[in-house]
Amino acid sequence: MPSSRTGRPPVQRAARRPVVPGPPRENPLRTLHTRARRAWDRPLTAYYVILGGSALITVLGLVMVYSASQITALQMSLPGSYFFRKQLLAAVIGAVLLLVASRMPVKLHRALAYPILAGAVFLMALVQVPGIGVAVNGNQNWIALGGSFQLQPSEFGKLALVLWGADLLARKQDKRLLAQWKHMLVPLVPAAFMLLGLIMLGGDMGTAIILSAILFGLLWLAGAPTRLFVGVLSVAALIGAVLIRTSPNRMARLACLGATEPQTGPVDCWQAVHGIYALASGGIFGSGLGASVEKWGQLPEAHTDFIFAVTGEELGLAGTLSVLALFAALGYAGIRVAGRTEDPFVRYAAGGVTTWITAQAVINIGAVLGLLPIAGVPLPLFSYGGSALLPTMFAIGLLIAFAREDPAARMALAMRQPRFGKKRNGGSQGPRRWNTMRRRAAVARSSGER
Repeated sequence: MPSSRTGRPPVQRAARRPVVPGPPRENPLRTLHTRARRAWDRPLTAYYVILGGSALITVLGLVMVYSASQITALQMSLPGSYFFRKQLLAAVIGAVLLLVASRMPVKLHRALAYPILAGAVFLMALVQVPGIGVAVNGNQNWIALGGSFQLQPSEFGKLALVLWGADLLARKQDKRLLAQWKHMLVPLVPAAFMLLGLIMLGGDMGTAIILSAILFGLLWLAGAPTRLFVGVLSVAALIGAVLIRTSPNRMARLACLGATEPQTGPVDCWQAVHGIYALASGGIFGSGLGASVEKWGQLPEAHTDFIFAVTGEELGLAGTLSVLALFAALGYAGIRVAGRTEDPFVRYAAGGVTTWITAQAVINIGAVLGLLPIAGVPLPLFSYGGSALLPTMFAIGLLIAFAREDPAARMALAMRQPRFGKKRNGGSQGPRRWNTMRRRAAVARSSGER
């Protein structure tokens, strides 16, 4: 081996290892999208979204009802928490209805369709009886229950149409009769028109629009032909145009679209314009909970139809976008439940409930934003009103029950392990966790004494 000048053997350098390129860096946005999509595709996602979203909307609605109704209650010489306590009582009763509906089997829901429809029709007809029906804001759609409690039967008419229409279409689909347009329309459309007639006798066109949206949603889910669908829609639009044209109050509401002054010519647009004022003064994060200015007598119906405006003023754009996101998630979860089931009744009922809640939220929020005429319908699960809250929470219980009935969701629920000392695997194998902990503690004490 040749030596160097110093007499030492040369140092042999190790051969360089080839540089192996590492894995390519993933796009963070794409990774986040993939994870979110995987989480959304889980069997119990729709179940948790419906349950959690509806609970958040209800709780936030209770907070805003308390904030928006204090001044109105004091102006009526009532305690500041008067409307909040009534809404809280309705929410507790509604939670019981939601729990009952979520635990009921689908067969029992179908069995209740005809009794609920008969009861709703009877109560809606009873509204027109003198001495029983009560007029509120010019619409006679209420029944006095005694004291300060009133009932609006038309709200239960929405639930009745959903259940009865879904059961009717499911039975006809099982018999393969929906291919004939006569069986698709009769008796669904005549029964819906009967409910609409009873509602319009009291002058409540806003509720009639929601009921019409439910009818069109059921026809769409049933696969109505385009000509048939357009024909029914044209007839309904023609009737609606006649009803609007013959009512000065409804024509005035149309004239207030896009108004920026409380008095637009001969038309009074006070409510619509002050709703925009409330939203505009909220900014990004709002003026603070309870710090609304418009609720001090400037904005009519601040705790009912225009509670979204007070939310925008006190919680700002962040609060209103949160409410919109919750309703969007609830609607999308309802569509997922309707799209993944093989049971026709579940598909029609879930689609009807989703159409009901989504259409009512769009009409209410659109009216507050000045994009739609003021229809006088509450924001579902959010506005004050027990008559609207009870059937809506029962309908949410329907969606939860349907989400649990999905085969994949049912399997996922069955595979969940119980905790806190309950028997595992049905109690057939393995000791209880609590007994195991007790034995380990006894061994530790005995070894310490020795």
